[in-house]
Amino acid sequence: MTSLNVEMLAADATEPITSAGNAQLGIAVLAGIAVIVLLITRFKLHAFLALTIGSLALGAFAGAPLDAAIASFTKGLGSTVAGVGVLIALGAILGKLLADSGGADQIVDTILARAGGRAMPWAMVLIASVIGLPLFFEVGIVLLIPVVLMVAKRGDYSLMRIGVPALAGLSVMHGLIPPHPGPLVAIDAIGANLGVTLALGIVVAIPTVIIAGPLFSRYAARWVDVPVPERMIPQRVSDDLERRPGFGATVATVLLPVVLMLVKALVDIVVDDPENRVQRVTDVIGSPLIALLAAVLVGLFTLGRAAGFGKERISSTVETSLAPIAGVLLIVGAGGGFKQTLIDVGVGGMILDFSEDWAIPALLLAWLIAVAIRLATGSATVATISAAGLVAPLAADMSTSHAALLVLAIGAGSLFFSHVNDAGFWLVKEYFRMSVGQTVKTWSVMETIISVVGIVFVLLLSLVL
Repeated sequence: MTSLNVEMLAADATEPITSAGNAQLGIAVLAGIAVIVLLITRFKLHAFLALTIGSLALGAFAGAPLDAAIASFTKGLGSTVAGVGVLIALGAILGKLLADSGGADQIVDTILARAGGRAMPWAMVLIASVIGLPLFFEVGIVLLIPVVLMVAKRGDYSLMRIGVPALAGLSVMHGLIPPHPGPLVAIDAIGANLGVTLALGIVVAIPTVIIAGPLFSRYAARWVDVPVPERMIPQRVSDDLERRPGFGATVATVLLPVVLMLVKALVDIVVDDPENRVQRVTDVIGSPLIALLAAVLVGLFTLGRAAGFGKERISSTVETSLAPIAGVLLIVGAGGGFKQTLIDVGVGGMILDFSEDWAIPALLLAWLIAVAIRLATGSATVATISAAGLVAPLAADMSTSHAALLVLAIGAGSLFFSHVNDAGFWLVKEYFRMSVGQTVKTWSVMETIISVVGIVFVLLLSLVL
């Protein structure tokens, strides 16, 4: 999948659909992004429509023929959905099985039963990281917030001391670790190796989540002291179930796709022979599609059947898991269309010239671009997709490890300072019953720490690899 996309991107980048100079292209990019920002923030237009209109505006400002701009957008939309659409769907099914079967509650209850006192913030990071692996960020919040509130209430902990580590675990998974949509799209656009990106992402994620989670929560608890909003504690899913999956089986199911992808990456490095039978097998089972499909099929038994679900209930769970991701798929697809339009008008060459003239390291440049789009649009996914399209040409001469680090730099930048134009900001504010100022002091600062610490570790790894 990735090698094909590299060839497509390279071919597209060599034949721009406009002869505009760098100055006009720079203005066109700013104007296109401004249109998207204005439509999302001022007119509250859905991100899918905003990205579609912004892509056409970008082509018009760059002087490209309208039919060529439309063709670029539709081609980018189609290739992006083809590349990651099935993966997003499989991730949604696995997440829904985990939630409805009570598997998520089982993980939470088991870890909390063995943790207490000073270990509790660390336990919350572990819970959020494991549960957040197959889940979209918003779904993870909905699952974890009741747990955070109950733990804080029963253990008489500061809400921020428990809540910030859980949010940090979810956010780091969302921004840095596939199979979340943002990292997957960036890997697809840049042509990075998924296994290597996953392995390096874990290396960056561990210290990042420790600093932004348990360590920062000490200060967040001092800055903001809010009571636990008891009326926000809903009934848990597993309270209505006669039985639920075992802890070991649940964790194994969630981690199965990660393990398969990492095995593929390890064999690719150690064997490094495409004709080797072992490598050919691991290339198949470690591909994102097969790895996630395997986890879903296993989950039907280890999660669904273990919870006592019959065929009809399992079928209903799978069906209801797909409806909520329609909006995500459309946004990701439109973001891919915007990315392709950026490439086809020749923005890649402009970025290459810019990076050479200003001597800005490619990793830092990618992070800064993602930060700017994140601050403007409020969407980590939009920031990731757009930034990946802008800096994709920089990966042409990069090694496998540095291309993976480029993806992680974009992912880190996409999490920078969540504020009032981010849906996640309001979700956290309302669940914790904080004021806007209190949310900025905790959630927004935590997101910024993740972003900054993330890029620091990415740059450090680039010096070593």
